[in-house]
Amino acid sequence: MKTNAARLLDKLGIRYDLREYAVDLNDLSAPAVAAKIGMPAEQVFKTLLCKLHDGEHVFAVVPGDGELDLKKLAAAAGAKKAELASLKEVEPLTGYVRGGVTVMGAKKPFRAFADDTLELFDTVSVSAGQRGLQLLLAAADYLRASEAVVADLTKAPSA
Repeated sequence: MKTNAARLLDKLGIRYDLREYAVDLNDLSAPAVAAKIGMPAEQVFKTLLCKLHDGEHVFAVVPGDGELDLKKLAAAAGAKKAELASLKEVEPLTGYVRGGVTVMGAKKPFRAFADDTLELFDTVSVSAGQRGLQLLLAAADYLRASEAVVADLTKAPSA
């Protein structure tokens, strides 16, 4: 099934693979998705909708095994502070439900910031815009399609 994100990639002439997986509503985590599609969690990127101090919404794209550092996101976005958007804001603003959020093809074009670890991989996986469907594509192509700014966005792992 073609999603808005897949249609955008088609329009841009970007090659990708769609990978389906069984959805478990009790565990929508990126590591669970990674295990189901047979990829390491650090290569499966999750997309989070965040809100800056001035009310602007932005996307943060971080590795599935990482945790978003809101201070780093704020700095990358030139904002005083950032917070996760409330779950009730996500679908009306993006058109996507939790577990299916992607930068590409969202209802409104929000600025996007991708963790710099994305550039370490030839291929990355992101949501295709619906639960149970992932897009696999070249990291450079993802950055081109999403127009994401690359920055250090994750917290250092705790010892």
